Amino acid sequence: MSVKSFISKEVFVPCDERLLGIVQVKRRMGKKIPFLATGGLGDYKTYICLSVRNKRPSLRFITKVKHFEGSGSFVRRSQWTLEQLRQVNGLESTRECPEFDLLFDNAYDLWVASSSVEKRAFLQVLYTTCSTNLPHRPSFVNCQAQIIGGNSILHTAADSVTSAVQKASQALNERGERLMRADQRTAEMANSAHKFAETAHKLANKYKN
Repeated sequence: MSVKSFISKEVFVPCDERLLGIVQVKRRMGKKIPFLATGGLGDYKTYICLSVRNKRPSLRFITKVKHFEGSGSFVRRSQWTLEQLRQVNGLESTRECPEFDLLFDNAYDLWVASSSVEKRAFLQVLYTTCSTNLPHRPSFVNCQAQIIGGNSILHTAADSVTSAVQKASQALNERGERLMRADQRTAEMANSAHKFAETAHKLANKYKN
């Protein structure tokens, strides 16, 4: 029995879910690292799974599943609904790339798959599922959009911060312009009031004499 069949039987069938896609992964730390089979006491393997609930409403999930060395069971860890997925980075364009990132509403994960072929198969299923079941599909970005030696999640975050700073600066400039115009109007009103007072004083002296 394949790993996919084992995980489907132990993790998803008991929850009345059907496994659609799976990819074995390792965490990516700053730079590319080769995929190494885990071994030794306490080590584990990680799988990212895409599943759908059989009963209605037929929700779709992305689930992190772990298999600890020396244990025959698979353990369900973090899980998100497909609606919480905001961005997928790592679609291959002109080069093989086992790396991909998943950006959710409240979390993001940076992964390197066991192979580019396995990653490509999983992302294809994920893309198709999003396209056919979500009214607003999350953005899919190819490998070349990622920063060399870094990751596109940080790039996206930096863009967001830059945008926020630009908006704040623009708001301050607009506020400064409004205050300047208000000061000008206040000065003009004060000048008009001063001239009116002088005219009134002259007229009062004229008719008094």
